[in-house]
Amino acid sequence: MVWTAPYGISCARMRLLRSQTREPSVSQIIRLGMDTSKHIFQLHGVDSAERPVLRKKLRRGEMLAFFAKCPPTIIGMEACAASHYWGRKLRELGHEVKLIAPQHVKAYVKRNKNDGRDAEGLCEAMSRPTMQFVPVKTEEQQAALMLMGVREHLVKRRTQLGNAIRGYAAEFGLITAKGLDKIEPLLARIAQDQSLPELAREIFAMQGRDYARLQVELKTIEARLRAWHRANADSRRLAEIPGVGPICATALVMKAPDPHAFPSGRHFAAWMGLTPKDHSTAGKTRIGKITRAGDEMLRSVLVAGATAVIQQAKKGRGHPAPWLVALLARKSPKLAAVALANKIARIAWKLLTTGESYNDARMPGASAVAT
Repeated sequence: MVWTAPYGISCARMRLLRSQTREPSVSQIIRLGMDTSKHIFQLHGVDSAERPVLRKKLRRGEMLAFFAKCPPTIIGMEACAASHYWGRKLRELGHEVKLIAPQHVKAYVKRNKNDGRDAEGLCEAMSRPTMQFVPVKTEEQQAALMLMGVREHLVKRRTQLGNAIRGYAAEFGLITAKGLDKIEPLLARIAQDQSLPELAREIFAMQGRDYARLQVELKTIEARLRAWHRANADSRRLAEIPGVGPICATALVMKAPDPHAFPSGRHFAAWMGLTPKDHSTAGKTRIGKITRAGDEMLRSVLVAGATAVIQQAKKGRGHPAPWLVALLARKSPKLAAVALANKIARIAWKLLTTGESYNDARMPGASAVAT
């Protein structure tokens, strides 16, 4: 079969156009940024001269087949739930995967954002020598985190349902004190109050069944968490710190990245958002509230544990550290709780990196209050 060029275009010109539109060889790629979504994946690859040599869009079903044919290269993605799955799959194919926090990629994305520029920004961000990367989690780590996430979700649902029951009961003149232990007695009072409309009593009974079911599910999840805590040596050692209980210890081990990636405990506390926000310029230091960076749940359990220690100290129980007593004398308990949470995070980093156990003699305040 003889190939002929279209009318008005020479064969040489047509061959040149075809060569310019032909896809470059994937062997030239030294680094590849990939913008991910549920179904569409945008790729941006560069060669050793930092020239773009690949701009390609793939559907989900084409992903593994494409990368199976590619020689091993470095692939960067934004850190999200699904990125850990793709990271494991791509590593099985021989590629090196680097996950980057989305806020670190944003500075490298040009204006008029789209999938192509997101992939290009990822490719540029991962080339920076000071860039920080997120470790790819194993399936076992994600399963443990799922256990912690389900507990957090159940606690929120229990709080919402308890507030709804308390609010509806107040509309009928039935009130009770705050606390989880007051919901079931309130439901018992409602069931015995024949002055309430029958429809209202039926709805309260339905909410009561939901509340009881949530309590059972929470006990089951917390039993699994305690079993995980007892089986993990790091978690058991962290639970010896005053203000750290089984839930806080398991959260620290599950959610925190490799502690050796942090130069010091101060960096570890800053990663959790327990350090003041710095907005200084022209030699003027401006220190504000804590940054609230990192994982919200992890930060909240640390602050809750610190609050429990402070409450016991105010009641004259335990042996609080002298610096904490002095801080409580001039600052509010909430500010002192954040400062103590910062101290607990730094102690936790030390124990995780060295493998030591908590020593009461080195850190006064021996009475531990579990959360």
